[in-house]
Amino acid sequence: MGEFLRATYETLQMVVLSSLFALVMGLPLGLLLVLSKPGGIKENRGVYGVLDLFINLFRSFPFMVLMIILFPVSRLLIGKTYGTEAAIVPLAIAAAPFVARIMEQSLNEVDRGVVEAAQAMGSRTGQIIFRVMLPEALPSIISGITITVINLIGYSAMSGAIGGGGLGDLAVRFGLHRRQPRDLWITVLILIAIVQIVQFAGNRLSRAIDKR
Repeated sequence: MGEFLRATYETLQMVVLSSLFALVMGLPLGLLLVLSKPGGIKENRGVYGVLDLFINLFRSFPFMVLMIILFPVSRLLIGKTYGTEAAIVPLAIAAAPFVARIMEQSLNEVDRGVVEAAQAMGSRTGQIIFRVMLPEALPSIISGITITVINLIGYSAMSGAIGGGGLGDLAVRFGLHRRQPRDLWITVLILIAIVQIVQFAGNRLSRAIDKR
């Protein structure tokens, strides 16, 4: 029981911290994509092209490959390439481009007429972003973030296969190497329970703030 509690705590630690770091990196990138796109409020095709290429590039890497490539970054920031803390680095970097695309898609769904009305009333760019676009897109953004967190739960389990710790590591050590299928299925059930809780909370929050 102690092993399962420790592994669950490590998984939650990885998911929560990597989600926060991914949001800090991804949300501004998504906002820049929307502002600089052709026809955007601050149209800049050069900036949009570079950001679009950068995000597509990182989204193309399979997580396991990306994690191995980012070992030097984990060593630079954390001082090691194994364990829960080291796994947070590739988890956050892998999720940031996904968050950026979610942010872009959610903001693009905002009614163009609402934005144009705000511009016609003389609203500045910051006011349009924080008083019009983000409030209108918030339910969609929360739904997208919920999907991101669920993906990170799966990524965190995969990171355990190469020393990331958490429930994935427990499943590999006991379920695979020691051939204890009961422990493997317990980890699976715990992961399913975490996913269900996250999905339920995300759905409730999205519906609660949806003005429609």
